[in-house]
Amino acid sequence: MQRRSQTAVLAAASLLLAAGCSSGGAQPEKSGPSDDATAKSPGTAAPATPTATPSPSAPPAKGSVKVTATLTTGLKSPWGVAPLPGGDLLVASRDTGDVFRVAADGKKTLLGSVPGVEPGGEGGLLGLAVSSDFGADHLVYAYFTTATDNRIARMIYDEKRPPGIQLGQPDTIFKGIPKGQIHNGGRIAFGPDKMLYAGTGETGDTGLAQDKESLGGKILRMTPDGEPAHGNPSAESVVYDYGHRNVQGLAWDGEKRLWASEFGQDTWDELNLIEPGKNYGWPEAEGKAKGAKGGAAGSGFMDPVAQWKTADASPSGIAYAKGSIWMAGLRGERLWRIALNGTKPVGAPQAFLEGEYGRLRTVVAAGDGGLWLVTSNTDGRGDTRKGDDRILHLKVS
Repeated sequence: MQRRSQTAVLAAASLLLAAGCSSGGAQPEKSGPSDDATAKSPGTAAPATPTATPSPSAPPAKGSVKVTATLTTGLKSPWGVAPLPGGDLLVASRDTGDVFRVAADGKKTLLGSVPGVEPGGEGGLLGLAVSSDFGADHLVYAYFTTATDNRIARMIYDEKRPPGIQLGQPDTIFKGIPKGQIHNGGRIAFGPDKMLYAGTGETGDTGLAQDKESLGGKILRMTPDGEPAHGNPSAESVVYDYGHRNVQGLAWDGEKRLWASEFGQDTWDELNLIEPGKNYGWPEAEGKAKGAKGGAAGSGFMDPVAQWKTADASPSGIAYAKGSIWMAGLRGERLWRIALNGTKPVGAPQAFLEGEYGRLRTVVAAGDGGLWLVTSNTDGRGDTRKGDDRILHLKVS
Protein backbone atom coordinates (compact mmCIF):
# COMPACT_ATOMS: atom_id res chain seq x y z
CA MET A 1 0.00 0.00 0.00
CA GLN A 2 2.93 2.31 0.47
CA ARG A 3 5.00 4.00 -2.22
CA ARG A 4 8.11 6.03 -1.48
CA SER A 5 9.43 6.69 -4.96
CA GLN A 6 10.49 10.25 -4.23
CA THR A 7 12.12 9.82 -0.81
CA ALA A 8 15.62 10.59 -2.03
CA VAL A 9 14.41 13.64 -3.94
CA LEU A 10 12.55 14.89 -0.88
CA ALA A 11 15.57 14.45 1.34
CA ALA A 12 17.83 16.34 -1.03
CA ALA A 13 15.35 19.14 -1.54
CA SER A 14 14.82 19.44 2.20
CA LEU A 15 18.54 19.94 2.73
CA LEU A 16 18.59 22.70 0.15
CA LEU A 17 15.65 24.43 1.78
CA ALA A 18 17.22 24.16 5.20
CA ALA A 19 20.82 25.63 3.94
CA GLY A 20 5.17 24.07 6.42
CA CYS A 21 -20.25 11.92 9.34
CA SER A 22 -22.25 11.53 8.64
CA SER A 23 -25.23 9.34 8.17
CA GLY A 24 -25.39 6.37 5.90
CA GLY A 25 -27.66 7.40 3.08
CA ALA A 26 -28.80 10.56 1.40
CA GLN A 27 -28.00 13.06 4.16
CA PRO A 28 -24.16 13.17 4.23
CA GLU A 29 -22.34 14.45 7.29
CA LYS A 30 -25.48 14.58 9.35
CA SER A 31 -25.68 12.02 12.10
CA GLY A 32 -28.98 10.23 12.22
CA PRO A 33 -31.15 8.34 9.80
CA SER A 34 -31.76 11.43 7.71
CA ASP A 35 -29.31 12.93 8.48
CA ASP A 36 7.52 -7.14 17.61
CA ALA A 37 7.12 -4.06 15.72
CA THR A 38 9.01 -2.52 12.84
CA ALA A 39 12.35 -0.84 13.50
CA LYS A 40 11.97 1.76 16.17
CA SER A 41 12.56 5.33 15.03
CA PRO A 42 15.36 7.08 16.94
CA GLY A 43 14.08 8.99 19.92
CA THR A 44 10.53 7.64 19.72
CA ALA A 45 8.62 5.27 21.95
CA ALA A 46 5.34 3.48 21.83
CA PRO A 47 2.52 5.59 23.30
CA ALA A 48 1.55 4.69 26.83
CA THR A 49 -1.85 3.19 27.55
CA PRO A 50 -4.09 5.98 28.89
CA THR A 51 -4.56 6.09 32.63
CA ALA A 52 -7.24 7.78 34.69
CA THR A 53 -4.74 9.94 36.60
CA PRO A 54 -6.54 13.16 37.55
CA SER A 55 -5.28 16.39 36.07
CA PRO A 56 -2.99 18.44 38.36
CA SER A 57 -5.59 21.19 38.23
CA ALA A 58 -8.95 20.28 36.74
CA PRO A 59 -10.82 23.02 34.87
CA PRO A 60 -14.10 24.34 36.24
CA ALA A 61 -17.30 22.62 35.21
CA LYS A 62 -18.47 25.82 33.53
CA GLY A 63 -16.36 27.60 30.94
CA SER A 64 -16.73 30.45 28.50
CA VAL A 65 -16.25 31.30 24.83
CA LYS A 66 -15.79 34.74 23.30
CA VAL A 67 -15.27 35.44 19.60
CA THR A 68 -12.48 38.02 19.59
CA ALA A 69 -11.79 38.32 15.85
CA THR A 70 -12.57 37.06 12.37
CA LEU A 71 -9.24 36.06 10.89
CA THR A 72 -10.45 35.67 7.32
CA THR A 73 -13.59 35.23 5.21
CA GLY A 74 -14.46 33.98 1.74
CA LEU A 75 -13.06 30.46 2.07
CA LYS A 76 -14.58 27.78 -0.12
CA SER A 77 -15.25 24.35 1.40
CA PRO A 78 -12.47 24.60 4.01
CA TRP A 79 -11.63 21.32 5.73
CA GLY A 80 -8.11 20.59 7.00
CA VAL A 81 -6.15 23.22 8.95
CA ALA A 82 -2.50 22.98 10.01
CA PRO A 83 -0.78 25.64 12.13
CA LEU A 84 2.70 26.64 11.00
CA PRO A 85 5.53 27.54 13.35
CA GLY A 86 4.97 31.21 14.05
CA GLY A 87 1.19 30.98 14.04
CA ASP A 88 0.06 31.24 10.39
CA LEU A 89 -2.42 28.61 9.20
CA LEU A 90 -2.49 26.29 6.21
CA VAL A 91 -6.05 25.63 5.04
CA ALA A 92 -7.26 22.97 2.61
CA SER A 93 -10.22 23.47 0.27
CA ARG A 94 -12.00 20.13 0.00
CA ASP A 95 -13.69 20.73 -3.34
CA THR A 96 -10.94 22.60 -5.24
CA GLY A 97 -7.87 20.77 -3.94
CA ASP A 98 -6.20 24.11 -3.15
CA VAL A 99 -4.03 24.85 -0.12
CA PHE A 100 -3.86 28.41 1.22
CA ARG A 101 -1.71 30.10 3.82
CA VAL A 102 -3.62 32.50 6.05
CA ALA A 103 -1.41 35.03 7.84
CA ALA A 104 -2.03 36.75 11.16
CA ASP A 105 -3.44 39.77 9.31
CA GLY A 106 -5.89 37.57 7.38
CA LYS A 107 -4.01 37.73 4.07
CA LYS A 108 -4.54 34.56 2.01
CA THR A 109 -1.78 33.17 -0.22
CA LEU A 110 -2.39 30.27 -2.58
CA LEU A 111 0.37 27.70 -2.14
CA GLY A 112 -0.90 25.46 -4.91
CA SER A 113 -3.24 22.60 -5.67
CA VAL A 114 -2.76 18.95 -4.79
CA PRO A 115 -2.81 16.91 -8.03
CA GLY A 116 -4.97 13.80 -8.15
CA VAL A 117 -7.71 15.06 -5.82
CA GLU A 118 -11.14 13.90 -6.97
CA PRO A 119 -13.86 15.63 -4.94
CA GLY A 120 -17.29 14.10 -4.65
CA GLY A 121 -19.74 13.64 -1.81
CA GLU A 122 -17.69 13.85 1.37
CA GLY A 123 -14.41 13.22 -0.46
CA GLY A 124 -11.77 15.61 -1.72
CA LEU A 125 -8.81 17.35 -0.13
CA LEU A 126 -9.37 16.67 3.57
CA GLY A 127 -6.83 16.71 6.40
CA LEU A 128 -3.57 18.66 6.53
CA ALA A 129 -0.60 18.31 8.88
CA VAL A 130 2.91 19.74 8.95
CA SER A 131 5.90 17.60 9.79
CA SER A 132 7.09 17.45 13.39
CA ASP A 133 10.43 18.58 11.94
CA PHE A 134 8.95 21.23 9.66
CA GLY A 135 11.73 23.73 10.38
CA ALA A 136 14.22 21.33 8.81
CA ASP A 137 12.27 19.41 6.17
CA HIS A 138 9.44 21.86 5.19
CA LEU A 139 7.03 18.97 4.60
CA VAL A 140 3.24 19.33 4.42
CA TYR A 141 1.11 16.16 4.60
CA ALA A 142 -2.33 15.84 3.03
CA TYR A 143 -5.09 13.21 3.20
CA PHE A 144 -7.20 13.20 0.04
CA THR A 145 -9.59 11.26 -2.15
CA THR A 146 -8.53 10.08 -5.60
CA ALA A 147 -10.42 8.21 -8.32
CA THR A 148 -9.62 4.91 -6.59
CA ASP A 149 -8.93 5.45 -2.90
CA ASN A 150 -8.09 7.77 -0.05
CA ARG A 151 -4.36 8.31 0.47
CA ILE A 152 -1.75 10.37 2.25
CA ALA A 153 0.98 12.28 0.45
CA ARG A 154 3.63 14.78 1.49
CA MET A 155 4.92 17.82 -0.35
CA ILE A 156 7.78 20.24 0.16
CA TYR A 157 6.59 23.78 0.84
CA ASP A 158 8.94 26.42 -0.56
CA GLU A 159 7.58 29.85 0.34
CA LYS A 160 10.33 31.54 -1.70
CA ARG A 161 8.63 30.42 -4.91
CA PRO A 162 5.80 32.46 -6.47
CA PRO A 163 2.27 31.99 -5.08
CA GLY A 164 0.47 29.08 -6.70
CA ILE A 165 3.61 26.98 -7.20
CA GLN A 166 4.96 26.78 -3.66
CA LEU A 167 4.04 23.12 -3.16
CA GLY A 168 6.31 20.45 -4.63
CA GLN A 169 5.08 17.30 -6.31
CA PRO A 170 3.30 14.95 -3.92
CA ASP A 171 5.12 11.88 -2.66
CA THR A 172 2.49 9.28 -1.75
CA ILE A 173 3.49 7.62 1.51
CA PHE A 174 0.32 5.60 2.06
CA LYS A 175 -2.58 4.55 -0.16
CA GLY A 176 -5.40 2.04 -0.36
CA ILE A 177 -7.69 3.55 2.27
CA PRO A 178 -11.29 2.81 1.15
CA LYS A 179 -13.19 5.71 -0.43
CA GLY A 180 -16.90 6.40 -0.80
CA GLN A 181 -19.46 9.11 -1.30
CA ILE A 182 -19.73 9.22 2.48
CA HIS A 183 -17.57 8.38 5.52
CA ASN A 184 -14.08 9.06 4.20
CA GLY A 185 -12.69 10.10 7.58
CA GLY A 186 -9.80 12.37 6.67
CA ARG A 187 -8.27 13.96 9.76
CA ILE A 188 -4.49 13.57 10.11
CA ALA A 189 -2.18 14.80 12.87
CA PHE A 190 1.30 14.19 14.23
CA GLY A 191 1.20 12.96 17.81
CA PRO A 192 3.54 13.74 20.71
CA ASP A 193 5.49 10.63 19.63
CA LYS A 194 6.10 12.25 16.19
CA MET A 195 4.11 9.50 14.51
CA LEU A 196 1.38 10.31 11.97
CA TYR A 197 -2.19 9.39 12.92
CA ALA A 198 -5.14 9.25 10.50
CA GLY A 199 -8.86 8.82 11.11
CA THR A 200 -10.72 6.82 8.45
CA GLY A 201 -14.35 5.99 7.73
CA GLU A 202 -16.12 2.81 6.66
CA THR A 203 -17.52 4.45 3.47
CA GLY A 204 -21.03 3.28 4.35
CA ASP A 205 -19.95 -0.39 4.28
CA THR A 206 -20.41 -1.04 7.99
CA GLY A 207 -18.61 -4.38 7.93
CA LEU A 208 -15.27 -2.70 7.27
CA ALA A 209 -15.18 -1.23 10.77
CA GLN A 210 -14.87 -4.66 12.45
CA ASP A 211 -12.61 -6.13 9.75
CA LYS A 212 -9.06 -5.86 11.09
CA GLU A 213 -7.69 -6.44 7.59
CA SER A 214 -9.48 -3.36 6.25
CA LEU A 215 -8.23 0.20 6.64
CA GLY A 216 -11.79 1.55 6.84
CA GLY A 217 -13.37 2.58 10.14
CA LYS A 218 -10.03 2.78 11.95
CA ILE A 219 -7.44 5.07 13.43
CA LEU A 220 -4.12 4.46 11.70
CA ARG A 221 -0.67 5.12 13.19
CA MET A 222 2.40 5.24 10.97
CA THR A 223 5.89 6.65 10.69
CA PRO A 224 6.38 9.86 8.68
CA ASP A 225 7.36 7.56 5.79
CA GLY A 226 4.08 5.63 5.93
CA GLU A 227 5.33 2.46 7.64
CA PRO A 228 3.73 0.72 10.65
CA ALA A 229 4.92 2.52 13.77
CA HIS A 230 6.72 0.85 16.67
CA GLY A 231 4.24 -0.17 19.36
CA ASN A 232 1.24 -0.74 17.09
CA PRO A 233 -0.98 -3.70 18.06
CA SER A 234 0.33 -5.61 15.03
CA ALA A 235 3.93 -5.15 13.94
CA GLU A 236 2.95 -5.44 10.29
CA SER A 237 -0.03 -3.10 10.31
CA VAL A 238 -0.73 0.63 10.65
CA VAL A 239 -4.11 -0.16 12.26
CA TYR A 240 -4.10 1.33 15.76
CA ASP A 241 -7.68 0.61 16.79
CA TYR A 242 -10.96 -0.33 15.10
CA GLY A 243 -14.75 -0.29 15.25
CA HIS A 244 -15.31 3.29 14.08
CA ARG A 245 -17.97 4.71 11.79
CA ASN A 246 -16.30 7.93 10.66
CA VAL A 247 -13.42 9.58 12.53
CA GLN A 248 -12.87 13.26 11.70
CA GLY A 249 -11.37 14.58 14.94
CA LEU A 250 -8.04 13.77 16.65
CA ALA A 251 -6.42 15.58 19.59
CA TRP A 252 -4.04 14.90 22.49
CA ASP A 253 -4.56 16.23 25.99
CA GLY A 254 -1.92 17.55 28.38
CA GLU A 255 -1.00 13.99 29.44
CA LYS A 256 -0.52 12.89 25.80
CA ARG A 257 -3.72 10.84 25.71
CA LEU A 258 -5.39 10.55 22.31
CA TRP A 259 -9.04 11.55 21.88
CA ALA A 260 -11.25 11.13 18.81
CA SER A 261 -14.70 12.28 17.72
CA GLU A 262 -17.15 9.87 16.10
CA PHE A 263 -20.21 10.35 13.90
CA GLY A 264 -23.15 8.30 15.09
CA GLN A 265 -26.01 7.15 12.89
CA ASP A 266 -29.39 6.97 14.56
CA THR A 267 -28.81 7.69 18.20
CA TRP A 268 -25.42 8.78 19.58
CA ASP A 269 -22.39 10.78 18.50
CA GLU A 270 -19.30 10.09 20.57
CA LEU A 271 -16.10 11.41 22.11
CA ASN A 272 -13.71 8.50 22.66
CA LEU A 273 -10.49 8.05 24.60
CA ILE A 274 -8.33 5.99 22.26
CA GLU A 275 -6.34 2.95 23.37
CA PRO A 276 -4.29 0.78 21.00
CA GLY A 277 -5.93 -2.41 19.80
CA LYS A 278 -9.34 -1.63 21.31
CA ASN A 279 -12.70 -2.10 19.63
CA TYR A 280 -14.99 0.97 19.64
CA GLY A 281 -18.05 -1.02 18.70
CA TRP A 282 -19.43 0.12 15.35
CA PRO A 283 -21.70 -1.24 13.91
CA GLU A 284 -22.59 -3.47 16.87
CA ALA A 285 -22.71 -0.57 19.31
CA GLU A 286 -23.59 3.08 18.91
CA GLY A 287 -22.87 5.04 22.04
CA LYS A 288 -22.49 3.12 25.29
CA ALA A 289 -22.45 -0.64 24.86
CA LYS A 290 -25.56 -1.26 26.93
CA GLY A 291 -27.37 -1.12 23.61
CA ALA A 292 -25.03 -3.60 21.93
CA LYS A 293 -25.83 -7.19 21.16
CA GLY A 294 -25.19 -9.17 24.32
CA GLY A 295 -25.42 -6.11 26.55
CA ALA A 296 -22.64 -4.19 28.22
CA ALA A 297 -21.22 -7.08 30.20
CA GLY A 298 -18.60 -8.87 28.15
CA SER A 299 -19.30 -6.85 25.02
CA GLY A 300 -15.62 -6.08 24.58
CA PHE A 301 -16.45 -2.60 23.28
CA MET A 302 -14.98 0.63 24.57
CA ASP A 303 -17.63 3.04 25.79
CA PRO A 304 -17.42 6.71 24.80
CA VAL A 305 -16.42 9.19 27.47
CA ALA A 306 -19.24 11.46 26.33
CA GLN A 307 -22.12 11.09 23.89
CA TRP A 308 -24.70 13.35 22.23
CA LYS A 309 -27.98 13.00 20.44
CA THR A 310 -27.17 13.06 16.74
CA ALA A 311 -29.09 16.29 16.06
CA ASP A 312 -26.93 18.12 18.60
CA ALA A 313 -23.47 17.35 17.27
CA SER A 314 -22.35 15.48 14.12
CA PRO A 315 -18.80 16.13 15.28
CA SER A 316 -15.87 16.84 13.00
CA GLY A 317 -12.67 18.43 14.33
CA ILE A 318 -11.60 18.53 17.98
CA ALA A 319 -8.86 20.37 19.88
CA TYR A 320 -7.50 20.49 23.41
CA ALA A 321 -7.15 23.78 25.28
CA LYS A 322 -7.53 25.04 28.87
CA GLY A 323 -8.05 21.53 30.25
CA SER A 324 -10.96 20.74 27.92
CA ILE A 325 -11.67 19.01 24.64
CA TRP A 326 -13.44 21.36 22.23
CA MET A 327 -15.56 19.71 19.53
CA ALA A 328 -16.93 21.33 16.37
CA GLY A 329 -20.46 20.31 15.38
CA LEU A 330 -21.75 20.21 11.80
CA ARG A 331 -25.42 19.33 12.03
CA GLY A 332 -25.46 20.63 15.60
CA GLU A 333 -24.03 24.01 14.52
CA ARG A 334 -22.35 24.53 17.87
CA LEU A 335 -19.04 24.20 19.68
CA TRP A 336 -18.95 21.72 22.54
CA ARG A 337 -16.70 21.99 25.61
CA ILE A 338 -15.88 18.79 27.53
CA ALA A 339 -13.91 19.72 30.65
CA LEU A 340 -11.69 16.87 31.86
CA ASN A 341 -10.27 15.74 35.17
CA GLY A 342 -7.90 13.06 33.91
CA THR A 343 -10.07 10.89 31.66
CA LYS A 344 -13.40 11.83 33.26
CA PRO A 345 -15.64 14.79 32.40
CA VAL A 346 -15.81 17.40 35.13
CA GLY A 347 -19.46 18.04 34.39
CA ALA A 348 -21.97 17.89 31.57
CA PRO A 349 -20.66 19.07 28.17
CA GLN A 350 -21.38 22.74 27.43
CA ALA A 351 -22.59 24.09 24.09
CA PHE A 352 -21.51 27.48 22.71
CA LEU A 353 -22.24 29.55 19.58
CA GLU A 354 -25.34 27.51 18.84
CA GLY A 355 -26.61 28.44 15.37
CA GLU A 356 -24.57 31.67 15.29
CA TYR A 357 -22.14 30.66 12.53
CA GLY A 358 -23.78 27.62 10.96
CA ARG A 359 -21.95 24.35 10.52
CA LEU A 360 -18.60 24.10 12.29
CA ARG A 361 -15.94 21.91 10.70
CA THR A 362 -12.53 22.32 12.31
CA VAL A 363 -11.22 23.62 15.61
CA VAL A 364 -7.50 24.09 16.27
CA ALA A 365 -5.57 25.15 19.35
CA ALA A 366 -4.01 28.60 18.91
CA GLY A 367 -0.64 29.58 20.33
CA ASP A 368 -2.18 32.07 22.77
CA GLY A 369 -4.26 29.48 24.59
CA GLY A 370 -7.36 30.20 22.51
CA LEU A 371 -8.84 28.44 19.50
CA TRP A 372 -9.21 28.85 15.75
CA LEU A 373 -12.69 27.79 14.60
CA VAL A 374 -13.54 27.12 10.94
CA THR A 375 -17.09 27.17 9.56
CA SER A 376 -18.41 24.79 6.87
CA ASN A 377 -21.32 26.37 5.03
CA THR A 378 -20.02 26.42 1.43
CA ASP A 379 -19.72 22.66 0.92
CA GLY A 380 -23.26 22.30 -0.43
CA ARG A 381 -24.79 21.19 2.85
CA GLY A 382 -25.10 24.38 4.84
CA ASP A 383 -26.94 27.67 4.51
CA THR A 384 -24.35 30.04 3.11
CA ARG A 385 -24.29 33.52 4.58
CA LYS A 386 -22.32 36.60 3.64
CA GLY A 387 -18.61 36.13 4.31
CA ASP A 388 -18.69 32.33 4.46
CA ASP A 389 -16.67 30.42 5.06
CA ARG A 390 -14.61 32.04 7.80
CA ILE A 391 -12.02 31.43 10.48
CA LEU A 392 -12.79 32.85 13.92
CA HIS A 393 -10.46 33.41 16.84
CA LEU A 394 -11.92 32.39 20.22
CA LYS A 395 -10.89 33.24 23.74
CA VAL A 396 -11.91 30.29 25.91
CA SER A 397 -11.85 29.20 29.51
